[in-house]
Amino acid sequence: MKIGTDIVQINRIEKALTHFGDKFKQRFLNPQEMELVQKSASIAGFWAAKEAISKALGCGIGSELSFHDIIITKNSRGAPAFTLSKEAQKIHQIKASSLSISHDGGFAIAVAVINQ
Repeated sequence: MKIGTDIVQINRIEKALTHFGDKFKQRFLNPQEMELVQKSASIAGFWAAKEAISKALGCGIGSELSFHDIIITKNSRGAPAFTLSKEAQKIHQIKASSLSISHDGGFAIAVAVINQ
């Protein structure tokens, strides 16, 4: 079992959104994820989640795993979960996982637990 965590200042994400607009979101979110996030705090949470997942997988974001290889979803109660692209699944064979995202006090934090 591996764990990854990440924290990001929400105002850092807000500045990127102001400067780059939708291009910033397109850099790391898939189209279905963009429908799930409306507020900057939620966008920051998804950023932190993808970073936490990449850390739990032990590779970080790079040539082995891109932001777009990680697809974050929410269940009917709003709890986050994730899957990997087919290509990434071949490299990172995940048996079970859990994802938690929270934001408060100007920060967004995410924790990912992965069993390979």
